[in-house]
Amino acid sequence: MIETIKALKYLDHFSLLTVGESKVPNFTWKPQQTKKLSKEEFIKRYNYRGGQKLQSGKEIPETTNIGLITGYDFLEVIDIDLKVFSTVKEKLDFWEEYIGFLKDNILDFDDKFAVYKTQSAGYHILYKSKRIQGNLKLAKLKGHKEAVIETRGQFGYVFVYPKNKVSKKSYFDIQFISDEDREIIFTFSKSYNYQEPEKDIKVIPKKTQTIYKDTDVKVWDDFNDKNSVWDVISDDFSIVANHSKKYIVKRHNADSAHSGYIFKDNDMLMLYSTGTIYPHEKGLSAFACYAYKNHNGDFSQTTLDLYNKGYGSRTVLKEIEPTEKILISTSDLQFPIDIFTTPIQSYIIECVNTLNMSLDYMACSLMWLMSLSIGNSIKIEVKKGWVEIATLWIAVVGKAGIGKTPSISKTIFPLEKLNNKEISNYIKDFEKWEAYDKLTKKEKEEFPEMVKPIKKQFIANDITLEALIDLHQENDNAVGVFKDELAGWFKDMNKYKQGSDLEFWLSSWSGKSVNLNRMTRAGSFVASPLIPILGGIQPSIFNSFYTDENKDNGFMDRMLLSYPNLKVEEYNDNEMDYRLIDWYNNRIINFFETVKYKILEKDEDGKIVPKILTFSDEAKKEWIRIFNQITKNQNSETENEYMKSMLPKQKSYIPRFALLIHTFNGIGVDGYNFDKISKDSILKAEKLSKYFIAMAKKIKIDSIENSEIKKILKNNDTKSNKDKFAILYKANPELNKNEVAEQLGVSLQTIYKYIKNIKK
Repeated sequence: MIETIKALKYLDHFSLLTVGESKVPNFTWKPQQTKKLSKEEFIKRYNYRGGQKLQSGKEIPETTNIGLITGYDFLEVIDIDLKVFSTVKEKLDFWEEYIGFLKDNILDFDDKFAVYKTQSAGYHILYKSKRIQGNLKLAKLKGHKEAVIETRGQFGYVFVYPKNKVSKKSYFDIQFISDEDREIIFTFSKSYNYQEPEKDIKVIPKKTQTIYKDTDVKVWDDFNDKNSVWDVISDDFSIVANHSKKYIVKRHNADSAHSGYIFKDNDMLMLYSTGTIYPHEKGLSAFACYAYKNHNGDFSQTTLDLYNKGYGSRTVLKEIEPTEKILISTSDLQFPIDIFTTPIQSYIIECVNTLNMSLDYMACSLMWLMSLSIGNSIKIEVKKGWVEIATLWIAVVGKAGIGKTPSISKTIFPLEKLNNKEISNYIKDFEKWEAYDKLTKKEKEEFPEMVKPIKKQFIANDITLEALIDLHQENDNAVGVFKDELAGWFKDMNKYKQGSDLEFWLSSWSGKSVNLNRMTRAGSFVASPLIPILGGIQPSIFNSFYTDENKDNGFMDRMLLSYPNLKVEEYNDNEMDYRLIDWYNNRIINFFETVKYKILEKDEDGKIVPKILTFSDEAKKEWIRIFNQITKNQNSETENEYMKSMLPKQKSYIPRFALLIHTFNGIGVDGYNFDKISKDSILKAEKLSKYFIAMAKKIKIDSIENSEIKKILKNNDTKSNKDKFAILYKANPELNKNEVAEQLGVSLQTIYKYIKNIKK
């Protein structure tokens, strides 16, 4: 062990834990994932020499070393475990190849990373990154169960090896690296991961191609035997490095150091670049590469093409129908997740990686959760006379089965549990009160006096406006509305001829007092409504509400839309750490209760006295710039007139975003200037606004295009699908192929066939 005074130096730079002979923490260290030990407590643990016992009777091991808690202060470590190799030469060859590539492809590598050798035939590469995730297994060799390369990130730790430094940088010199440098490390590390080669999709073209007896040569096998991947892709790529097990290839004119690899043992291409005609992160044979290069990934057409060129056996067995495969494209539009703290980002990303959740849907749901938690307790004064509240209206848009509700639920579940508990308690208390109320006056004298219970439910779904008003009167800070499907809510806007629903919601969005005139009983008034909205809706249903009338009354411009291009993911075997779920649950509950019990204030009449935040000087300068840029866009002759109506609402939403981000990220942080919105918060709010503006434009473009498609199809109803598509394609070659396929009732594969016939 190093001297105590030297160990304390590590405490100045890291959050630490102590370990025993078994190389595992000998004291609980979960709190240190977010908060350092005090010097006194650390010294006590570090100098511990045994003797204490747990309640189970097991003795706590003596401290023998210390560990750095990764994830804290953005620390991330690449852990290279060379003991999976059986000989010293294999270990040396692997490490020299690995570290040599990193130094060749990362500018000034030695000046950026700290590298230490471990005592178990391995290495640690240490750095800081704002993209840190949980602990990840990056590479596992063929025939091995243990990973050769993995990360130690959020909720992980590594041991300290002070005497084993092999780099210029030490533990005390660790610095942030760029996203590009981190991506190079990750992609190269993943190249060592052994994956069972995916079998080519063997689809026979309709009524032309044949299947063969098992003893005969298949077209795809014959092509792979006679051609290499490099034969197919060489005019698109160049080889930048030749390693023992792989060629490293780079797409012509690519900005990155490399684009992927060709593995020598199975001649499979694996790309990590998305800027090519080939799919990324998928093993591709020569046959598959040929299919994507020449037939847009249509394996049926590829098989027919190569069969006609002489590949495969000539013995015909029978004709069969093809299996059609619908492709669902993905979008580059993504929620700016870096508006959240690193631990929150880690939770969302882990849900995406292990449970196939949508990052966009989860992040939007978290914004709604923040809005509901803050409620009327905190407001932001943009300038004297202009105060904004925390209300958000969010619609996550996507087709049925794409995972809208699961993504939302995985985000808001901590508050849903609290809400369900309040409902359950109310039902029990009301039943007791109801029984008490039915007693005679004399019988009541024998029981403690009971008061009619208050309904403390703060999340509602299928509820009338009358019931919502009653609920809000008893929960004056906020009542959130969460609906799995928002279609009913949209339809209810003009349920009454006077349009009172619409008037109510428009007023509530602005925080103006609301009064339902159709109600004749007392209790129809709420002075300061704060009702955040969240729910899902299908694109086709949403488009029917995206009308000029709803734009003119300002209703649609108040909706914040998230419409990422998603695909249904296959099952993945990644598992989420329950500790991360527990941490997230505790983080959200703590935030909600801190606002409720420490920030929320009421006057002597029981009315909420909101805490008013203002911009810092730096934030105000940024806000003025943002405001003027929006104004410039409103006056621009090039900005789409239809989209201009949403820009004034962004002038309200951006301060609201800043309020939510500043509060959520800052509560509980020592030295945080809570009263002043920071520059960082307003800049993050600007990024969020740009995301929602882009989403609104995407929705509108899709809506216009879908309407045009429907109109053309209706005018040509008697024609064949092939002729209908030819008319559509002539009018707009860049049309949405997925939408056309859906409206024609054919596969996307059929659409590509139509296009190919048109281009002949």
